[in-house]
Amino acid sequence: MKLLIRSFFALLIFPLACFAQKIDYSELIPLDPTVKMGKLENGLTYYIKKNAKPENKVDLRLVVNAGSILENVDQQGLAHFIEHMCFNGTKNFPKNQLVDYLQSIGVKFGRHLNAYTSFDETVYFLPIPSDSPEKLEKGFQILEDWAFNTVLTAEEIDKERGVVLEEYRLGLGAEKRMESRYLLKMMYNSKYAERLPIGKKEILENFQHKSLIDFYKHWYRPNLMSVIVVGDIDVLEMENKIISHFSQYKNPSNAKRRKVFEVPNHNETFVAIESDNEASASQVLLLYKDYSAPKAIVNIGDFKNYIEQGLFSTILNNRLDELTNSAAAPFISGYSSYGDTFARNKKGYQSAATSKENQHLATLRSLVVENERVRKFGFTAGELERAKNEFSSSIEQAYNDRDKLNSENFATEYQANFLEGKPAPGVEWTYEKMKQILTLITSTDVNILINDYLKEDNRVVILTGPEKDGVKNITEKEVLEALKIDIKELEPYQDVVIAKSLIRNHIVPGVIVRRESNSKIQTKTLILSNGVKVTYKNTDFKNDEVLFEAISFGGSNMYSNADMKKVQFANAALTEAGFSGLKLNDINKFMAGKLASVQPYIGIFNEELKGIATPKDLEYLFQMTHAFFTDLNFDESAFEGFKQKQSAIFSNLASQPNFYFQQEFYTFLNKQNPRFNGVIPSAETWLEMDYKLAYTKYKERFANAADFEFYFVGNIDDKTIEEFSLKYLASLPASQKRENAVDLGYRMIKGDFKKVVNKGTDPKSNVLIMYYGDTEYSDKDALTIEALAEVLTIKLIEQLRENESGVYGISARGNLTKVPNESFNFTIGFPCGPENTEKLIASALKEVQNIIENGPTEKDLAKFKEGELSDYRSNIKKNRYWLSNFISSYNNQTNPEDILNYENLVKEITVRDIQDIAKKFLSKDKVIGVLMPEEK
Repeated sequence: MKLLIRSFFALLIFPLACFAQKIDYSELIPLDPTVKMGKLENGLTYYIKKNAKPENKVDLRLVVNAGSILENVDQQGLAHFIEHMCFNGTKNFPKNQLVDYLQSIGVKFGRHLNAYTSFDETVYFLPIPSDSPEKLEKGFQILEDWAFNTVLTAEEIDKERGVVLEEYRLGLGAEKRMESRYLLKMMYNSKYAERLPIGKKEILENFQHKSLIDFYKHWYRPNLMSVIVVGDIDVLEMENKIISHFSQYKNPSNAKRRKVFEVPNHNETFVAIESDNEASASQVLLLYKDYSAPKAIVNIGDFKNYIEQGLFSTILNNRLDELTNSAAAPFISGYSSYGDTFARNKKGYQSAATSKENQHLATLRSLVVENERVRKFGFTAGELERAKNEFSSSIEQAYNDRDKLNSENFATEYQANFLEGKPAPGVEWTYEKMKQILTLITSTDVNILINDYLKEDNRVVILTGPEKDGVKNITEKEVLEALKIDIKELEPYQDVVIAKSLIRNHIVPGVIVRRESNSKIQTKTLILSNGVKVTYKNTDFKNDEVLFEAISFGGSNMYSNADMKKVQFANAALTEAGFSGLKLNDINKFMAGKLASVQPYIGIFNEELKGIATPKDLEYLFQMTHAFFTDLNFDESAFEGFKQKQSAIFSNLASQPNFYFQQEFYTFLNKQNPRFNGVIPSAETWLEMDYKLAYTKYKERFANAADFEFYFVGNIDDKTIEEFSLKYLASLPASQKRENAVDLGYRMIKGDFKKVVNKGTDPKSNVLIMYYGDTEYSDKDALTIEALAEVLTIKLIEQLRENESGVYGISARGNLTKVPNESFNFTIGFPCGPENTEKLIASALKEVQNIIENGPTEKDLAKFKEGELSDYRSNIKKNRYWLSNFISSYNNQTNPEDILNYENLVKEITVRDIQDIAKKFLSKDKVIGVLMPEEK
């Protein structure tokens, strides 16, 4: 019968293959017909697409085909500086009025409103409501001002220097120091090695105002710009707005040529070996640069080659993943891919890995071996088929959700089309063509790529890592020797496929004893015969998504203090063993092309499983869930592999000043807590880990499925979820026992303290101001303390960033929790210069005191409400938001229906409410933590 079925499908596939053979590879890739693309007479390009996800929103972008690569020697860092200035005052929005206005209509600075500068481009993001003509008009006015009417007065430029220098300061550290040295070899003889977007400190401090103005005048011009409009809009109306706002601007009469900068080829293999005493990881990069500039993807033949490159990387990365699941692997993680380098016009093939300590050379050799193994033997038919299945599943998921894609996805696609000529044919075209092309691609097509990738010239090897006692110094000679492989010693990859199913034990299904429903929040609940409760909400937010979470009270608070310390970090190793007698590699091969995953988790006061699947693959999610409850493997070798990888990751983390600060600060706060085991596990912690105990405790935590509540949100069919629930959940072991969240009574120290931690050589500091303690929980207080944090963040940005130019970023966060104990936590955090810490702490506390004494202004409260309501109206149509609501309602034992009243709760918050909550929580003791550099 199986043979007959295969023959039948072969008949179906054969005509398709014959049809696919007739593909005209010279046919040009079309532009998505649903997007309106045009060009004004002055050369400005525009893209407009109507897309109603999210509703009443539009994603506006100004894309400038100019970045740091175009800077003169005296302008290094000024392309990025211009980006800052665009938010600091324009012709129609002087001073801080631009950010002020956008906040008033619900656009949050940094979270929604943003920009970036790279080597080759500068991009401004402006997502705004599209529910009123005034907001739309002002949105286009802002884009126009950014493009041509930014105010560059001496006063505003000098004021912003401090903020940009603070951003520069943030990037300092081991990675920056090592990069500055190896980039000279990686981008040999190229301007890219000399034009990092952040620039140089001495230039940022001292540049002449004219240098900044000149950059803006030369490069912010229509023929280097694109305006992108995607959202819930009228296309013709948007086109008219673009014409009215941008068509009157002219290009400079003597415009500079927008050069494309080369990355010269070289005959040598360059080797860069860099170390730093603050480096936290050992990295290996093997880069083979192309000889010529990349060919644009313009026709179907180019598209086929692009797919082949993706399949190549997928297969090789699957092999590397298999290796990392072995304790014998010298590296923790690794990948290979063909694609972009730093430079827009230079691509290359790279293999990279994070190695274990003192395993740089072994890791490099492993990468070379795997590449040479492909060159000698190629990939197997089974590997190619699994990779094709992965591609098919991914594009099918995108196709199924083509009417649910967010506007930002389309905007990003059009951005790449403008800047780099990347195709933007739309999901429908891509789906149809990829399905056809995948049937044509052979192992030979993919295997042959390695011959163009690997070469002995135009090659760069970069090794970076910690500098400390016990770490062997590597020589360039040793690196070059590691690149030499005797291919006669290589064996072909053995493609062993074991798994036939994710379940190996017989399952006896249960029955549904009761059905319930909630018409207000549109949920249905199944009570199963073993006591398991399944609640699900069918939505139309995504066509191809189902989210899952199961939760139960208990967690590690059920362990003794001694046991807790033995298993805390071992818990994460449990899933490394696999389930149902299958190793991770077996499971990964079986799941190729199937979109479903589940991960168990043991927290402090609960245990959970979290997962995601497409409706088509939902049964695999249920099977994994059943296996994690009943058939988790016990594998000492898998645990040893995990321990080696994790100890390699954590062993050098404390060398990084920020991680060291967290370790010292929270150790100080938790000195009265006998269960506290550090933020970063020590070498002694790894030795104390007890895998068998962790496994035993896991089995205890997941022994009673009836103590869990199972939640599903997404595109869910009633019949299907009932069938799977009966088979895979109603059959789980269960009892009448129910557990509650346990409060062990341990708290962080109380009082007014200041803890200063000295670490690092760079002039960088970090400040945390924390208020915390026990309190009585109420829903109103929980929302109000969040409002307080948002309002205070607005004031802190205004004062510490805009007025004092002392920080790049600063934020406040506040929350109330109900379990395991009713408590509050409020934190203000910011990085800054060491010389400014005391002054800025005082400024931050002054803003806190001002709200305590006077409350916030009505204007700032209105900004919070607009932003919060805007987010809510978008989030309420997302599966993740609903699932989070169910979980938080479970944890806090509140009614999930409260989500429907959230708008009213936000609207009811008053200035007095925020002032009262500030008095209640921020008038008490606080702890200030300060990271300072080491004293010289």
